[in-house]
Amino acid sequence: MSHEKESARLDTKGLYCPEPVMMLHTKIGEIEEGGLLEVVATDPSTKRDIPKFCNFLGHELVEQREEDSCYYYVIRKGAS
Repeated sequence: MSHEKESARLDTKGLYCPEPVMMLHTKIGEIEEGGLLEVVATDPSTKRDIPKFCNFLGHELVEQREEDSCYYYVIRKGAS
């Protein structure tokens, strides 16, 4: 990660829709508002689902990248 240290990390490699977003929903509830969560996934549908999740629930998608057949997301938790 290039900028700030994440508060938590969620590895969803090998899981398929809807599991990564369900796990994300649970994990983001465990961190402080303003905290960062890095998510690693292999399911291409997360490229659509995770930005929609953030937009719908008021979280900031700080970073989104694809590397070595994995998708990486850094999410800043918004106000609950």
